[in-house]
Amino acid sequence: MSAMKLELVLAAVLSIAAPPALAAGDADAGRQLAERWCSSCHDIAPSNRATDAVPSFPSLAHQARTDPAWTKAWLTAPHPPMEGIQLSRREIDDIVAYLQSLPDS
Repeated sequence: MSAMKLELVLAAVLSIAAPPALAAGDADAGRQLAERWCSSCHDIAPSNRATDAVPSFPSLAHQARTDPAWTKAWLTAPHPPMEGIQLSRREIDDIVAYLQSLPDS
């Protein structure tokens, strides 16, 4: 097999085997969105107080690091009581980037 054919076969195999890349978001924009939309229920930083018994952003950060696709899917079609929140794909990417930027607790 020629070197060029081998390179094409290798590229095809790698593109099939590799998981799809997730779009990188802007962690700072995600923090701002979290402060605006999420902080009324979620603790988004150690100094904030939540009003409901919901997970804090630091505790959600682990899920966002281990399975960002799941976190994005959750934010795409949120369940009650989050059902009124409509986020764009960019905003979801930004929030996931913010979650991933939080220190491991």
